[in-house]
Amino acid sequence: MRKSNLFLLYLVINISLLALLFGHSVHRQRGSRIVLKEKGEMVRKYQLTDLCLFTEASYTRHLSVADRHTPFQDGPMTLEHFPSGSILAPPRKE
Repeated sequence: MRKSNLFLLYLVINISLLALLFGHSVHRQRGSRIVLKEKGEMVRKYQLTDLCLFTEASYTRHLSVADRHTPFQDGPMTLEHFPSGSILAPPRKE
C-alpha cells in the first residue's frame, strides 16, 4: 500500500471520529437541557448564592467570603500549595 493511501485512510478515520465527537456533543447537550433546567429551579427555590468552583481551600471555595490574607495564614512568605490558588486572582481591594 502506498504512503499516500495510508495517509488518506488516516485522514478519513480522523475526520469520521471528529464528526462522531461533534454528533455526540450535540446529543449530550440536548439531553442535559432538562437536568440544567431542574438545577436552575432548585437554585431559585432554595435561593442558593455561592458557586463552589474548587473544593480544596476555603478561600478558593467561596470567593465572596475570602480575605486578602487567607492564603498566607501560615506566614507571609509561604508558597501557595493549592493549584486552584494560582488560577484565581486575589480578591479586589474595596
